[in-house]
Amino acid sequence: MNNQEEWDIIELEGDDGEPIRLCVERYFFYNGDEYVLLSDACDVEDEAEVSRYVMKVQPMEGEGNEDMEEFVPVDEDLMDQLISVVETTFGSNDDEEE
Repeated sequence: MNNQEEWDIIELEGDDGEPIRLCVERYFFYNGDEYVLLSDACDVEDEAEVSRYVMKVQPMEGEGNEDMEEFVPVDEDLMDQLISVVETTFGSNDDEEE
C-alpha cells in the first residue's frame, strides 16, 4: 500500500496546530454527497498502524475562477459509518483497479 508516487498528499492542520500529512486514497459518493478517504499511510510503513479518515468534499471557487475543493470534517458517527461503507464496497478491489 505504501506506493507514494501514486498518491496525492495533502497537509492539514491538526487540533494541536501541528501539520498532518494525509494521502488521498479515493473519492466516493454516499447519499448524494461526495466524500474523500484519507490516510496517514504516506508516513507509516506498517499497514496495521495506518489511520483512516473521511471528510466531505465541498467544491469552492479559487483564484481566477479555478475549481478547488475544501475537505470538511464529518462527525465521528458518520465517519465510522462511511469507513465501514468504504471497507465493504472497495475493500478487496484496491489492487484490481490499478
